[in-house]
Amino acid sequence: MKTPVVDLGSCILCEICVELAPHAFQINEAGFVETMPLDDYSDENIHEAKKNCPKDCIIWE
Repeated sequence: MKTPVVDLGSCILCEICVELAPHAFQINEAGFVETMPLDDYSDENIHEAKKNCPKDCIIWE
């Protein structure tokens, strides 16, 4: 299964991913976006977050 990963070097902290898929992305204590551990990342909201990222910094690994 592929996991969405945020390229922190490209991320501008717009928080679109957090707004669209708060169950999959969060802002951690250090102020960076991180992916939450899930059993399944096939949710449409996660795909929408990836598609709507203005810097295309969400990739699948």
